[in-house]
Order: sequence, then structure tokens, then C-alpha cells
Amino acid sequence: MKRVTVLAGGVGGARFTRGLLAHLALAAPDAAVTVIVNTGDDMWLDGLRICPDLDTVMYTLGGGINEEQGWGRPEESRRASAEIAAYGRGWSWFTLGDLDLATHIVRTDLLRNGSTLSQATEFLCRRWQPGVRLLPMSDQPVETHVCLAENIDEHAAGDYIHFEEWWVRYRARVAITGFEQRGLADAVAAPGVLAAITEADLVVLPPSNPVVSVGTILAVPGVREALRSTSARVVGVSPIIGGAAVRGMADACLHAIGVETSALAVGLHYGTRAAGADGSGGLLDAWLIDETDAAALPALAAAGIRSAAVPLWMTDLPATTAMAAAVLALAAVS
Repeated sequence: MKRVTVLAGGVGGARFTRGLLAHLALAAPDAAVTVIVNTGDDMWLDGLRICPDLDTVMYTLGGGINEEQGWGRPEESRRASAEIAAYGRGWSWFTLGDLDLATHIVRTDLLRNGSTLSQATEFLCRRWQPGVRLLPMSDQPVETHVCLAENIDEHAAGDYIHFEEWWVRYRARVAITGFEQRGLADAVAAPGVLAAITEADLVVLPPSNPVVSVGTILAVPGVREALRSTSARVVGVSPIIGGAAVRGMADACLHAIGVETSALAVGLHYGTRAAGADGSGGLLDAWLIDETDAAALPALAAAGIRSAAVPLWMTDLPATTAMAAAVLALAAVS
């Protein structure tokens, strides 16, 4: 196992990758890992380009994450955000820590001076040394918005608001009718993204949100096709345990697209590559689910998806390392 590529969102993808690196350090120390990160959550705030998932992966793998909340920096202060609020600017529901602001300032400065997002990410990673090649899914801005199904505050039914407002401000408790990835029509996969998929020995869809994290990466032109055609094994890890999202509000996202919140339904949503030799099938060679969902194994097998059931709670690094080992084991037999 020389080349492993992970398609990641924020906290779940970051923590899984940390366990993967810990396992590979013992099992395959020469392995190279590339992480392709969702940038659909990106946005402009206070004149700065914010990339929540890129930063979460970078901080987590670089040892600079707030472990308790899973995002942001530890021992943060909020003095700058308080000053911005005093001017009547910013969003009270999305405050940036002072240490985190430094990352956004440097990134924005690089972007405004001609760097691509890939180049800016590479520059930031020189400090954090995440131990992986960290790639944004695209250098072109893509922002996920949601369409509201009802009136809320200053917004009316039918209005589109940024995904982060729905997710953070309203905790995904406001009904929506769908998602729109703005900028997707003009986006292309960032340099190295498609090659990282087609030239890998293993591609992992970690327990990230299947709709707005992994799903947004898959929507970038060429990515889904690369996954279907790669000679690598493609193994997914369920973000659903016992009918509930492991973290966050993935259930609200799944409901919005008409997919049941279950390990079986998400596995079927991704589908099996075996369904279409011409590339018209799904994405998975194998699907890892939690032991509490083992009853779904026969149905997954009937759908042509090789599966296994193991503990999937990422309670600590040893548990996550064991989960990563199970992914590699499943890839070897699929």
C-alpha cells in the first residue's frame, strides 16, 4: 500500500486521517497519503477567505486543533472578533478566534497577491507539517448554499443562504428544499486531484458528511469519473451509527436529498462500482459499518457491496487507528 488518497470533509475526515497515519506509520511507513478536502464550506467573512474544512484537517494533522470542539485552535481569545462586532460588522454566530484569524489573513494575502488556493494551502502547510499532501478539491471558489423551505428571521421561504449560516446559526433545524453549489459550473479539479485518485492504491471515503462534504467533492467535474475508473480499491466508512449521525447534522442533509439516515442507505447512496463496467455504476468497492449496524450486511451484500462491521466510534487515537486498519483489511479482500 504505497499511495492512499482520502476525500475528506472537516472533523470526521481529519480524525480518521490522523488514525490512518498512525496505522501506516507501523504497517506501511513508506506510504504516501493525499487528502482532497471539501471547499464548499468556504466563504468570505470580514474581508477574509475562510476555508473551514482545509483548516480543520491541517490543524488536526499538524497538532494545532482544539480537541474538545474538533475545530479551531486551542486556548483561543476573541478580542478581534469583539472589536469587529463593535463596528457593527461580522456575524455574531460565526466568530473567529485571534489565532485562527492569522491563518485567514495569511491565506487571503496570498490569494490577493496571485496565489491559487492550492499554492496558499501548500504555504500554510509548511508551518503545520500535516504529514500528508493536502489539496483543495478546486482552486476555483465553490460555495454551498441551501434553499429555505420556510420563513426565518430576515430570510423568506425560497431564499438561499450560505450553508454555514444554516449549519452554524440555525443548527440545521430549519427545513430546506435542497442544496446549490455556486461556482461549480466554472470549477475544475485542483492540480493533482484527479491523479491522486487514478494513481492511488487505495481511495477512502471517510466518515465525513456524504452530502455536503464528500458529495461536494464528487460534484467537481472529473472527480466522480476518476473514482469510477481508478484501479485503486475504493472503500467508504459509514458516518452513520445506529441510525444517527456520528457528528454534526448529516441526518438533516440526508433528509433534504431523500436518503434515510442509516448505514445501509448511505452505502446504497454511494453505490457499488461493480454495477456498471462502463463507469455508469456507483463508487464503492467496499463499505465499513459499525458493529451495531451488522444487520445491514446481508442487504449490502445483495446490492453487490462488500462490507464488514467493526467499532467505528473514534473515541481516541487507538480506536481510530484500529478503524483505519479495518479499512485496509477490507480493501485487501474486496
